[in-house]
Amino acid sequence: VAGLGQRKQAQVTIVDDDDAGILSFEKSEALYSTPATKDVTYPVTIRRSSGGCGEISVHYRFEGDSAVKGRDFEGQDGVLVLHHGQMEAGFLLTIKAVPRYDVVDVFRIILEDPHGGATLDGSKDGGPDKNIMTVSIEAECGSKDRIDKVKSLLHAKWDKSQVGHANWASQFKSALFVNGGEEEDEDDAEPPSVFDYVSHYFTVPWKLLFAFVPPVDYCGGWVTFVCALLMIGFVTMIIGDMAGLLGCVLCLPVDITAITFVALGTSLPDTFASKTAAEQDPYADASVGNVTGSNCVNVFLGLGLPWMIASLHWSIQGRSEEWNKRYQFADDLDWLGPPGMREQAFVVMAGSLGFSVAVFSGTAVVAIGILALRRKFVGGELGGPAGWKWCSAGTLTLLWLVYIGASAAQSISEAGGLSC
Repeated sequence: VAGLGQRKQAQVTIVDDDDAGILSFEKSEALYSTPATKDVTYPVTIRRSSGGCGEISVHYRFEGDSAVKGRDFEGQDGVLVLHHGQMEAGFLLTIKAVPRYDVVDVFRIILEDPHGGATLDGSKDGGPDKNIMTVSIEAECGSKDRIDKVKSLLHAKWDKSQVGHANWASQFKSALFVNGGEEEDEDDAEPPSVFDYVSHYFTVPWKLLFAFVPPVDYCGGWVTFVCALLMIGFVTMIIGDMAGLLGCVLCLPVDITAITFVALGTSLPDTFASKTAAEQDPYADASVGNVTGSNCVNVFLGLGLPWMIASLHWSIQGRSEEWNKRYQFADDLDWLGPPGMREQAFVVMAGSLGFSVAVFSGTAVVAIGILALRRKFVGGELGGPAGWKWCSAGTLTLLWLVYIGASAAQSISEAGGLSC
């Protein structure tokens, strides 16, 4: 049994060799993207239809519009020749790598003055006298996306900077007004009390000083962090000097002044920070960790760094009359050599430090034991029933008083009493 197979179609073009042909651009419009890094060359094709007899030629030229020749594109005016039977020919167009964003530039390529019996396609743009190809140049997609991303990032940074400027200005306003001016901003805010007014007028110079610390809107908060550390160091230095002067006026030994006035002045900020963390955090890690962390910084960095600098200073400086007068014949320094021949070094006399550290270690063990008991019987290191809270607070305060009292008694005993 025979049957018909699948039907096929073919297009046959019959070229009239007796006519010179009709010339036109392959396409009347073209759209190209701006190259990202280097110039790109594209072919422009001219097609010959309705005849292929003889050799013909046609003039072509470039006409700029919003796109400027030499800046946005490169092309040389010329004459295109098609030989007998040649149905298409072309020339090259170069699009230059010019930065462009969100704009489309246009120029035209014009065919005119055909020779050899050829004519121009009158149905195309330009009519029978000329044939026009409109070329548009747009920004490259990837380049536009990158510019959009950078633009968006700059807008975000600018907006954040504007917010930072506003927040920084509000810091000075808050420093000048009692309670930060909350009663002006909120209708239902309670008016400041007498204590608020008194404390504000005593602390307003410090508030204005700390208002110079930039808000966290700059550099991801690092500027705030560094400036806050500098302010804390400055205030700690003042507190230390004032506490030392107070101890001198009260005729207290230096070590007693250190564990009382200086310690209170430098540790109160940590105390308030731990209190805030305990109120805002559901766990005790932040508040307890702040206490241990701040003491580690005080011991390892606050003592280690200055002592290292002092050691280098005294070892480099060499012998001095002041050092010889103070330490050359002092007791308990035989590790530096025999008296009169001792090598100069940085010396810190311990005094009652050993006894003070021993008492502190004992009270610290008791404090850790209290925290362990609270976790077992109360379920947490902080908070709990009122009885446990008051009992824990009283015991820890008593441990501090024991430490202060024992250390002070030992220091006074070694000094032979209080004297100026």
